[in-house]
Amino acid sequence: MATVEVNKPSSLPPYSEMIFAAIAALNDKNGSNKSAISKYIESQYGDLPAHSDLLSLHLNKMKESGELILVKNNYMRPNPNAPPKRGRGRPPKPKAPLPPGHVPPPPRPRGRPPKPKDPNAVATPKVSSGKPRGRPPKMARSAGAPTTTTTGSPRPRGRPPKVKTQFASAGFD
Repeated sequence: MATVEVNKPSSLPPYSEMIFAAIAALNDKNGSNKSAISKYIESQYGDLPAHSDLLSLHLNKMKESGELILVKNNYMRPNPNAPPKRGRGRPPKPKAPLPPGHVPPPPRPRGRPPKPKDPNAVATPKVSSGKPRGRPPKMARSAGAPTTTTTGSPRPRGRPPKVKTQFASAGFD
């Protein structure tokens, strides 16, 4: 018997109709909040399975589609005579309609476009000098290599220290 009741089609109206009926019945000029709508639906249609989740889902869906507006956590039907609300920022420019049968070009690739090739330039073959491009890799020092250069003693790295002059002591007796 339990399977017959579960598979039986529901005689409940869609959630959107239940929500509109609740807002109309509550008739608040500032709109109705979610808890008031929920209490009204539960009082009219009894205990519904997963009611709070379904109510939240349908309220959000109706808000995004423009069937309801949300003002200070209260849901209400939008005024049909009110001008449409603008979004933030500058409105986009209106696009000119494309003629029928026109195929738009593919989108531009990312990055800087390559420099244009000069059609009058003579193609010169690349001449390789045999050396690879760029700075050559550092050569590893061998353990037995001398550290001195042919010009004299090796200079230490970095800036030389400042020379301090010695002053003769002035005798103030």
